[in-house]
Amino acid sequence: MKNRTAIGIVCIILAVAVTFVVSPLVNNISDKKTEVVRFVADVSHGTAIKDTDVEIVKISNSALPEKVIKDKKSVVGKFATADIFKGDFATESKVTDNANTANDVMASLKGDKVAMSITINSFAGGLSGKLENGDIVSIYVTDKDNHTEVPASLKYVKVITTTTSGGIDENDVVENEDGSFELPTTITVLVSVEQAKILANYEESAIMHVALVYRGDDATADKFLKAQDDYFTKKIVSEADKNG
Repeated sequence: MKNRTAIGIVCIILAVAVTFVVSPLVNNISDKKTEVVRFVADVSHGTAIKDTDVEIVKISNSALPEKVIKDKKSVVGKFATADIFKGDFATESKVTDNANTANDVMASLKGDKVAMSITINSFAGGLSGKLENGDIVSIYVTDKDNHTEVPASLKYVKVITTTTSGGIDENDVVENEDGSFELPTTITVLVSVEQAKILANYEESAIMHVALVYRGDDATADKFLKAQDDYFTKKIVSEADKNG
């Protein structure tokens, strides 16, 4: 009888402890808030995230998304891996340091640039299968008279991806059982509409080879692309002066 009474008293004490000590402690912990990054604007897939696109807010620990990002510095300047909408929390899966996959680049097209594929006529013509997404290349053109040059309009071109005859992009190619890889047959490049017209003509009338100019950080790569854009700007001004 005494043992039952003792057990009953212990149970009552434990119940009181759970009710007035443990439960409030758990609730207090779950009610604590953490600062996280939230989007205040829609951001398209492949677009660089600006400081004005995000804010810091406090949310309950119990509502924290998995792998949520808590520092704006870890988001600003990076790229969206998918379409992001206002009110979404920033998580590790939604941002990337680089937007160099074919899908990333194509999703970021706004009309001023286009994606266009050219044929690799030989193993050497495609840099022996060593091109990577984001490379800056020059395109050498050999015409029917065996005259070879690098047209000023194609001096600096960005590679979006290379693709095999089976339609597999460079970043998705897998190693064969014998250790070899399926080689690409086309190169997809990021160009202006005017460059696309030039490439379409060469595709039918000439043989093209690519030469690697630069591989590295985006900031330096953009300097080459700006130099190419400047060429077309000067060309337009020059033609306007002649016609004027």
